[in-house]
Amino acid sequence: MKARPYRGLPVLLLVWSSIAARLAAQTADYLNPDLPLGRRVDDLVSRMTLEEKVSQMQDVAPAIERLGVPQYNWWNEALHGVARSGLATSFPQAIGLAATWDDSLMFRMASVISDEARAKHHEYVRAGSRQRYQGLTFWSPNINLFRDPRWGRGQETYGEDPFLTGRLAVQFIRGMQGDDPKYLKTVATVKHFAVHSGPEPERHTFDAVVSERDLRESYLPHFEAGIREGGAYSLMCAYNRVDGKAACGSDMLLKDILRGEWGFPGYVVSDCGAIDDIYARHKVVATAAQAAALAVKTGTDLECGHVYANLVDAVKQGLITEQEIDTAVKRLFLARFKLGMFDPPDRVRWAQIPAGVLDQASHRELARQVARESIVLLKNAGGLLPLRKDLGTLAVIGPNADQWRMLLGNYNGLPADPVTPLRGIREAVGKGTRVLYARGADLADGFPGTDVSPAPADTLQAEAVRVAAQADAVVLCLGLTAQLEGEEMRVAIEGFRGGDRTRIDLPASQERLLERIVAVGKPTVLVLLNGSALAVNWAEQHVPAIVEAWYGGQAAGSALADVLFGDYNPGGRLPVTFYKSVDDLPPFDDYRMAGRTYRFFKGTPLYSFGYGLSYTGFAYKNLRASAATLAAGDTLTVRVDVTNGGKRAGDEVVQLYVRHRGSSVARPREDLRGYKRLTLGPGETRTVAFPLAASALAYWSPDAHRWVVENEPVEIAVGASSADIRLRRTIRVAGRP
Repeated sequence: MKARPYRGLPVLLLVWSSIAARLAAQTADYLNPDLPLGRRVDDLVSRMTLEEKVSQMQDVAPAIERLGVPQYNWWNEALHGVARSGLATSFPQAIGLAATWDDSLMFRMASVISDEARAKHHEYVRAGSRQRYQGLTFWSPNINLFRDPRWGRGQETYGEDPFLTGRLAVQFIRGMQGDDPKYLKTVATVKHFAVHSGPEPERHTFDAVVSERDLRESYLPHFEAGIREGGAYSLMCAYNRVDGKAACGSDMLLKDILRGEWGFPGYVVSDCGAIDDIYARHKVVATAAQAAALAVKTGTDLECGHVYANLVDAVKQGLITEQEIDTAVKRLFLARFKLGMFDPPDRVRWAQIPAGVLDQASHRELARQVARESIVLLKNAGGLLPLRKDLGTLAVIGPNADQWRMLLGNYNGLPADPVTPLRGIREAVGKGTRVLYARGADLADGFPGTDVSPAPADTLQAEAVRVAAQADAVVLCLGLTAQLEGEEMRVAIEGFRGGDRTRIDLPASQERLLERIVAVGKPTVLVLLNGSALAVNWAEQHVPAIVEAWYGGQAAGSALADVLFGDYNPGGRLPVTFYKSVDDLPPFDDYRMAGRTYRFFKGTPLYSFGYGLSYTGFAYKNLRASAATLAAGDTLTVRVDVTNGGKRAGDEVVQLYVRHRGSSVARPREDLRGYKRLTLGPGETRTVAFPLAASALAYWSPDAHRWVVENEPVEIAVGASSADIRLRRTIRVAGRP
């Protein structure tokens, strides 16, 4: 979408005036912007027929012309930028966002995304268009737990830890929804509720069987944070069953927990086709009308799909009442009123955002900053990095070195000027440095990638070896692509299945290239571009420097060059465990947490959760707590002093974990309970403070069906990763029986 001078306010005023003019009763309560929103919604819904109400409960909601209600399409995406809607700033894929461990950066990014979302929406409305990907209700963020690296959609999440996921989700939601006391900027939707993380090919049929403790302690805390703290006004229920009940028809999930315990005031939308699954694949009920009635009665207000068209018949059959339908319709229209869709635009703060915000310079710079902060330095033997910019010849090799589509992951927008690793490096080096390029290999055997011509593997590799032999150093760009890992895909090649992975090492074509290039004997930096953990065991033993750059968005190449040449000191940390083999993992379809993630894995990982190196070093000292005993219902403060002991400024992510030393039940080996990313100059020391509430130390009792804080000693651990704990001390927790 091409930006043009803002002229929308008069036009929007005319649109609103024309809506009012079509009504016989100019004094209708729902058109009065001075009345409470609830009263206006009640008035509007009371004027609708049953058929009109049902029509509004599907993602494509038609206009009700006699009431002046415009059509609306509820489906929009903004996982890491406004998606599938033309020009938009493209930030790193969600897993890369999580690697920043930076709350304030997440909020700033989401605020930019919602600025662009508002601007695009009003441009579409001015043009008379109200299609999919043009509205203000966004089906983001995806906060499912990335419990297994084989899941293709794990790239869309914030990683494997409930605490980190919850904190980042809160910031994303707040940035998306804004801070106006009356009007939502956009609507953020936390998804997919609940216990949903593959396998993709079976997602419409599987039953996620979990213990009550795993449900409460691992699969729900981040959703609760997104709803209760972030204020997400929408939630998407999942395709699968949970303990035998369809997720979109589960009284436990939607009635008891979501609306009962958490007091959720917003609306629930089904994943696309999930209501079909209730009767067609899960066989919970026999007919479409029964599935629709079950979902609405349980609390699923909006369907992405076509089954809710059967609700009129469901009422006639006595499966559901019109009053129950009214409840869902009112929730949906309250959201639209909160977005300002029925008010004069001069009253809606967010309607004033001009189209000129799209792709503006500050947004491009923020995309580069987020990409920088997402990069994780995994290895740097002998201080190979940073590289000199005045090398005579630098070889950039690999199937991901010059692929701009790879940078965007999935659920992406289209940036104006994406920068690949090759381009970023060429723009960063000195004028006297030659940069040579070779693709070297296909992404996988039989899969060359996007927009590249097939070529024999021997030819590709020979060209790469020739280029490497001429160079003073090699940057080898390997990894994956969202064409191989993603959502329910038709991919059936070695190592991949239906969007998921069956192996977690590099594809064989790339592993062969890696070993051949290292054999040339030149200083080599391996750059990984991927959305899930890679078991690069051979590289860890034989390659001096390894960088994890994820799917870095539009500025990925520039940010990577900043790190490779030392203009930026990497400070990203892993939001997932990098295992050595699938042999380290339980079966993919086993949803028990035992043996999964850093919290319960008993083996030795390749790279641990929270891990990441820097071009400088940090020292920890003087760990202390504000009290020796923490009583139930209270909070104490943990403090630690952190010093940059090197000669270069850098970022450290200080991490607080707890370990239960006297619990009567099995507990996580380590459990993240705080983190802080901070920038320290050479020699600088800062004190980092973490609040620690007794409630954060509770476990869920399946016998009492409640959280229990025990009397026990608890070890507080502070360090640079879950496996690099620098200081520990023990406090006494005084719980309640």
